[in-house]
Amino acid sequence: MKKVLIVNKFYYPRGGDCICAINLEKLLRQKGHEVAVFAMKYDENIQSEYSKYFASNVDFAGGIGSKLNAAQRIFGKGSIKKEFARMLNEFNPDVVHLHNIHSYLSPIVAKMAKQYGAKVVWTLHDYKLLCPSYACLNNGAPCELCYDDKKWVLKNRCMKGSLVASALAYLEAKYWNRTKLEKYVDAFVCPSAFMQSRMKLGNFGKLNVVCNFVDPVKLELFKSQDVNYRQDYYVYVGRLSEEKGIATLVNVAKEIDFNLKIVGGGPLENQLRQICENNPQIEFLGHQNAEAVAKLLSSARCSVVPSVCYENNPLSVIESLCAGTPVVGSKIAGIPELIDDNCGAVFEPGGEESLRQSLRIMLSKNWQYDRIKQDALEKFSPEIHYQKLIEIYG
Repeated sequence: MKKVLIVNKFYYPRGGDCICAINLEKLLRQKGHEVAVFAMKYDENIQSEYSKYFASNVDFAGGIGSKLNAAQRIFGKGSIKKEFARMLNEFNPDVVHLHNIHSYLSPIVAKMAKQYGAKVVWTLHDYKLLCPSYACLNNGAPCELCYDDKKWVLKNRCMKGSLVASALAYLEAKYWNRTKLEKYVDAFVCPSAFMQSRMKLGNFGKLNVVCNFVDPVKLELFKSQDVNYRQDYYVYVGRLSEEKGIATLVNVAKEIDFNLKIVGGGPLENQLRQICENNPQIEFLGHQNAEAVAKLLSSARCSVVPSVCYENNPLSVIESLCAGTPVVGSKIAGIPELIDDNCGAVFEPGGEESLRQSLRIMLSKNWQYDRIKQDALEKFSPEIHYQKLIEIYG
């Protein structure tokens, strides 16, 4: 059995990357592997026997001293080398599996793992290796300018509209360039074929497509729900932010005869609540635990994923299908790969009329909920993910 070191900048369910890394740790342990984790020290981290090895905390939002310290981390300077070397030497991994490592850790960990003699595998949860600002967005629209020349992040001030932050992102991309990273990494894991296609446009090789899987605990929750008990509502589960297309959904929902339940929070939450305060058909539920989300999904007529950004392999689609719930999803990036005529429909991203038509058709159709559920539980099973990963580990 391979000894695997999982590396991610945070070690709590902060976002999709963290959830995937934590789920992988559980899966590998269940399969009998010895697994360690390495992250940055952070108050919200899950307690681990390996916490003592974690990298010291850096803060990009602090004072000038904190910012300078954080900037050093980006380029692999400061204490990170000593901290990660201790982890490598005391755990002695066969495989180092990287997830999100930029900024708060640094790609220096890839270089050090390779030099140590471990096999280095990197799962790509975003487009950071192509786009210095991660999201391939420019003024709310998909952008691929930096695939060829990273200067655009600086010219367009893509990082928070800040010249300083954008300059730092530009220097980081130039320092940790494709030539270096390909030398340090044995295999890149792309959760979607779309991600693989973008990486090819950026001239990256060593690419493997392995779809995300659902946490076995959540799978059991989905399995326990009655798929044929459906209520007259549809649901959105996710971040309430511009790139998720939530504003488009809310505008359309005002004209749909079914109730919309919105799960999650984010920067647009207060604004959206004000817009919808006189519309009883739109309900904001805030953050919900896994059990509540499973119940909401399993009783909904459908779920909606209206993103206008390059979603990679969204768990929101995967989990909905595992609940037997069809999905109306934007026809963009990795979303259409997960949806066919038997489990949902796609619409033009940002298109209110396209979404309106798709929703009305979806909500009026009789779906084979059990078939959707069984197909998804098989397709997104931990076992399939594990077998593909073990082939990559070698």
